[in-house]
Amino acid sequence: MVEGEIDSAQAALRRAEEAELAARRESQDRGEELVSPLADADDRVIESALRPKRLSEFTGQVRVREQLSLILQSALRRGRPPDHVLLAGPPGLGKTTIAMIVAAELGAPYRVTSGPAIERSGDLAAVLSSLSEGEVVFIDEIHRLARPAEEMLYLAMEDFRVDVVIGKGPGATAIPLEIAPFTLVGATTRAGLLPAPLRDRFGFTAHLDFYAPAELEIIIRRSAGLLEVSLTDEAAVELSRRSRGTPRIANRLLRRVRDYAEVRADGVVTGDIARTALEIYEVDEHGLDRLDRGVLDAVIRRFGGGPVGLSTLAVALGEEAETVEVVAEPFLVRCGLLTRTPRGRVATAAAWTHLGLEPPASLGEPPTLFG
Repeated sequence: MVEGEIDSAQAALRRAEEAELAARRESQDRGEELVSPLADADDRVIESALRPKRLSEFTGQVRVREQLSLILQSALRRGRPPDHVLLAGPPGLGKTTIAMIVAAELGAPYRVTSGPAIERSGDLAAVLSSLSEGEVVFIDEIHRLARPAEEMLYLAMEDFRVDVVIGKGPGATAIPLEIAPFTLVGATTRAGLLPAPLRDRFGFTAHLDFYAPAELEIIIRRSAGLLEVSLTDEAAVELSRRSRGTPRIANRLLRRVRDYAEVRADGVVTGDIARTALEIYEVDEHGLDRLDRGVLDAVIRRFGGGPVGLSTLAVALGEEAETVEVVAEPFLVRCGLLTRTPRGRVATAAAWTHLGLEPPASLGEPPTLFG
């Protein structure tokens, strides 16, 4: 009876994962942004070929890389799985890549799923009960796990055991299932949403930061080599400046510039070619695209610099509120062009200047990411 429930849960898990993938594709089809940190289906296919396979090949995140190296080497010497690992940070910084590297460094099998795909505790039991010893399980968007699955995960992480409940009501019985020792790697873009009991069960938490332009240059050159793109140093610098500190965006811009160079030039990506191509794709010298400039333009020209609420701003732009909040706002806030206040969004003096406008005298001159 337990095997039948697990088989059913495995089938449900596969259906949920397919539905999640289809939803993401549909979301991207409705309006893809070139500098969005979120990945579409094409990005995932290309990224799988560009991902570094070992820690020694991984660029950036120096502190995290050193800490993780110590944990993995220690586990290999002891001959036991390492502590569970939580990776937190904005999209596109390499959380999935690091999870794959953990499995590669340990020489262990790798299993991947996502929080939204695990709707019931039976879905999680299906995954955990089929693990081999030492296997690495990667759960993306772990903050979106359903509560019953989350509670089952507590016991699995600590005692390597799950309780499968058979039946309902007073006649329900819990059958304990021992599972093989494993290493869980969880990834989240919103660490604050993780409940404390789950967060505390991770032996190591890594916070990923945005990349410096010099680090992005290295990544861009490596990707250009793998994609067989002829790239000059000036072009690599130009692309790194416009990538918003995110490798996923850097690789995406590289592919778009490559397309332009192959169609309208001799195939070599130079600094001029990169600038011309990105101008066509509406990505300016600071990495702002059409949506970013639209947000600033709406706040300043339509609402006098703000404050303006998120829903009102989204209606003015003809975009979903979530798109504005997730795709555009984080970068605008980080580079000092927009501020969030209790009354709404407010454009800074730097935003007025970026649009070629004279800022009001009431605004100061706060420092920005661009100097």
